[in-house]
Amino acid sequence: MITDPEGTILALFATFCRIGGCFMVLPGISTARVSLRIRLFLSIAISIAIIPLMWEPIYAATRVSNSAYIVLIAGETFIGVTLGLIARFITLGLQFSGAALSASIGFNAAPTAAILQNEAQGAITNLITVTAIVLLFISDFHHLVIQTIVNSYKFMPIGTGFEVRMALVTLTDTLSETFILMLRLASPFIVYGLIFNLAIGMVNKLAPQIPIYFISIPFILAGGLLLLYFGIANYLTLFLDGFIQIFQG
Repeated sequence: MITDPEGTILALFATFCRIGGCFMVLPGISTARVSLRIRLFLSIAISIAIIPLMWEPIYAATRVSNSAYIVLIAGETFIGVTLGLIARFITLGLQFSGAALSASIGFNAAPTAAILQNEAQGAITNLITVTAIVLLFISDFHHLVIQTIVNSYKFMPIGTGFEVRMALVTLTDTLSETFILMLRLASPFIVYGLIFNLAIGMVNKLAPQIPIYFISIPFILAGGLLLLYFGIANYLTLFLDGFIQIFQG
């Protein structure tokens, strides 16, 4: 039985701010293809499920004045957005990896409408991004996010405010580790493109009268797509392992 309805609503809303802020930028859920109502109801449902686990610290932190409560919900929202941005930065790195991959194998077709984002992307980038997001949800990525939100109340307790320095350091480290991970994933294709173009340049020097470069475009593309066909499984597996390592780190 609820003995303090007002305090319960305030505690629930404070929980919703952290979860809703995370889901607002979380990859897959924050896409334009997902209705705002779905995101709203999902955030409310998870908030109702989490609040019994963290009831005492959340309820105690919300027993403050009106002005202090506004500051509290602002801090909770920023904390949630920071947690969501960690996952989003890692998945956004796939666009960098896909663009580098496409350029290396000579797949320079005009960008098409993105499936998950509003801006245009290359066909290979679209394929890699959508497949990676689907695999994340298949591997219970959303459970990992919910567990991380619950654990965040231990190292970022409610009512202590939003630590800007810690958030910036965390996001900067995430970007650094994501760049290294995506460079590792795209490295076989970058090396393939460098070796192929170097060989074609040397051949072109031996026979400058023949447009070797234009003749070689179908061959570099065919070889790159063949390399992608045999390497996409390891590519996505390494991405999933790296995602979990960076996100939990």
